[in-house]
Amino acid sequence: MKWSLKLEELAMLLMSIYFLPFLHAEWYWYVLLLIGPDISMLGYLLNKKTGAICYNFFHHKAVAITLVFICYFFPSDYLLLMAVVIFGHSSLDRFLGFGLKYFDGFNVTHLGTIGKGT
Repeated sequence: MKWSLKLEELAMLLMSIYFLPFLHAEWYWYVLLLIGPDISMLGYLLNKKTGAICYNFFHHKAVAITLVFICYFFPSDYLLLMAVVIFGHSSLDRFLGFGLKYFDGFNVTHLGTIGKGT
């Protein structure tokens, strides 16, 4: 089952990459897809709770889907690109085993604990 879920996440990542050219994305949007939302980890410089909240906001697929709905009523190419980047990056992270963070620390996720000895 674990590999089935990983393949599902990989399919969502590939779908996001597929849609970027249709949105006339410049090359740097592909880079943003890979690393952009990880800037939210800077929240961990303040404390674990703030870090988890910032990280989870920029890695939650519901945020991406909400942006798509907003674009339906208020068309914006940039918001739509941001939605695709967040969705694709979140799928990449889930495929690699990184989940949404708990307040206990960066390595404690909804997919389990990450790091040494896990």
